[in-house]
Amino acid sequence: MARDAGAKIMTYYQGDFEVRNKADASPVTAADEAAEAIIIAGLNRLTPDIPVIAEEASAAGKTEDVSAGRFWLVDPLDGTREFVNHRDEFTVNIALIDNRRPVLGVVFAPALDVFYAAAGQGTATAQHGTGAAQPISARRMPATGAIVTVSRSHSDMKKIQELMDRHSIKEMKISGSSIKFCLIAEGTADIYPRYGHTHEWDTAAGHAVLAAAGGSVRSPDNTELLYNKDGFLNNEFIARGLDS
Repeated sequence: MARDAGAKIMTYYQGDFEVRNKADASPVTAADEAAEAIIIAGLNRLTPDIPVIAEEASAAGKTEDVSAGRFWLVDPLDGTREFVNHRDEFTVNIALIDNRRPVLGVVFAPALDVFYAAAGQGTATAQHGTGAAQPISARRMPATGAIVTVSRSHSDMKKIQELMDRHSIKEMKISGSSIKFCLIAEGTADIYPRYGHTHEWDTAAGHAVLAAAGGSVRSPDNTELLYNKDGFLNNEFIARGLDS
């Protein structure tokens, strides 16, 4: 269903579309809404007893009972700003949360045609185009210096500079969406710092892929990033590769 949602998104990406602002001033398009409808319908068929928390439904005030601790988190078009500006880094994110942790995740970047998936430790894969899915794993921070990946739209450069001052940094990659988690998961980046709030649907799928590849997502005080928090909001976090 992530691929179906991605295919639908691409029909909008290749044409004209209207951009609206939600109550929090973030952008939304018909592509977000159409992709979310596809994913929710698919998840309801696949797992009718597991509630779905999705970005656009939540923005519209729809709530679900997730007190049982097992639920889906969906961001149908993560990186809407990238999509609007015709930068190819936007993704479709689907994650399953169980006992406050992401235990399954898929991240599909339809414009790049790369599909990341994971369902537990050691299962992370990446599939490029029509090729076979290949195992991926995070790496240890190279002695030659770390590659840091940061958000194009939501970066606190003062705090990022402070982090960089504590590490040997070789390169900074600027990217949109949850693909930053996947760059660390496949060993092409080492650190992704995020300062400021995100929603849980922004991070859960990428977190699942990175954790399965051996990496971690923790707050600056080194506590694990957990899910099912009030308002489905995350505070600051740093995603890392192996022991970095």
